[in-house]
Amino acid sequence: MDKVTIYGRMSCGFCAMARQLCDQKGFEHEFVDMPALGLTKEDVAAKIGHPVRTVPQILVGNEYVGGFDEFSRYVARQAS
Repeated sequence: MDKVTIYGRMSCGFCAMARQLCDQKGFEHEFVDMPALGLTKEDVAAKIGHPVRTVPQILVGNEYVGGFDEFSRYVARQAS
């Protein structure tokens, strides 16, 4: 699988679950802590090309996947 990029914040439970899923599956991933970097939802939306209402926002390579629920379904489809 291509590198996973997770935009979120450290206090977000779904962000933590996305990182944990990557760790469990051995996926190369990068967590982008939006508040720590001073990134707004608008900044991230401009980077990923989709409106941002919630976190996490997850990409696999350059492909936008969505939030944690969409990412977990994406991972399940890859395994089958």
